[in-house]
Parts: sequence; structure tokens; C-alpha cells
Amino acid sequence: MIISNDRLRDIGEFIPQPDDDILICRCEEITKGEIRRACHDGIFTMEEMRRYLRNGMGLCQGQTCSKLVKGIMARELKISPLDLEPATSRAPMRPIEMEIYARDGGNVG
Repeated sequence: MIISNDRLRDIGEFIPQPDDDILICRCEEITKGEIRRACHDGIFTMEEMRRYLRNGMGLCQGQTCSKLVKGIMARELKISPLDLEPATSRAPMRPIEMEIYARDGGNVG
């Protein structure tokens, strides 16, 4: 079994493809080519990809793009999609003005 984060493995050089301009993450406007390039730049896990390109951090929180990103990464890294663990899920957050927080006595909910 090949471990997806084996950074000593050579995945070959990045070769642009005609469909690299396809938008994969609409919320953060990330293309297939950017995801492929990131794999060649040393991104080997879904969590790293999320932090590197911000895919899955937009309004949909990865509901639209995570399976697509996983498939692209698996093909590029030459591994099974099952070998890639999903990125950590987080609840969507919104900034709150301190004035609102103070007015409510610190009880936000």
C-alpha cells in the first residue's frame, strides 16, 4: 500500500493539461490546474490542500468540491482516493462585531 503523504515518492513533473482552467471550487475560485500544481509543489493530504489553496473553506464548506479535489489529487499522486483522508470539518463561522457581543452581554447564540 502506498501512503499518500510519502514525500520521498516522485510523482513526476507537472505537465499542463487542456482542462486545467476548469473551476473546481467555486467558492474560492480554485481551478483543476491549481490543485494539480499544488500536488507537485509538495501537497500530499486533503488537509494540506485545504490550508494551501483554501478549497473547501468557502460558503459551501467543501460540500460541492471536496470529492472533485480528492479525485484530482488521487490521480495526480497515483494513489486510490480511499488513501486520502478527508480534511477536518469545521462549523461555518462569521465575524461578529464587538459592539454586538458586548450588547448581548457575551451571550451569542
